[in-house]
Amino acid sequence: MADRLKILFVCVGNMCRSQMAEGFARRYGGGRVEARSAGTAATGMVYPLTVSAMREVGIDISGQTSEQVTDEMLDWADLVVTLGCCRADDLCPVTFRGEKLDWDVEDPVGRPMDVMRGVRDRIGRLVRELIDEKTGGKDTRS
Repeated sequence: MADRLKILFVCVGNMCRSQMAEGFARRYGGGRVEARSAGTAATGMVYPLTVSAMREVGIDISGQTSEQVTDEMLDWADLVVTLGCCRADDLCPVTFRGEKLDWDVEDPVGRPMDVMRGVRDRIGRLVRELIDEKTGGKDTRS
């Protein structure tokens, strides 16, 4: 559908934060959003605790894959959201001419599950707020 907002979520490894954001965007975006995720140094795997943490809130991301960000992905996106990996534009390997947001979200990889849950919940709130703001309406799904 051509009128859907296309959001690319980017973090370093594409194994945790951007994967969560993609999952939440798919859940909260309904027919209003298309979401993808990528990494500036993709690991090729989704962190198992990320999958577990998302499953706890009823979102299955087990079929998502870790991918390196590409020019094709950047061309596809209407909006790029980086999650803690591009704090300074001059240091960021993601060059995007459209709208770009950077969310300062800590990397929970290797941290206890309670940190993972806190990051998950924060990303969930940020994604919901973003979708509501950009699409002009609230989705009724929780």
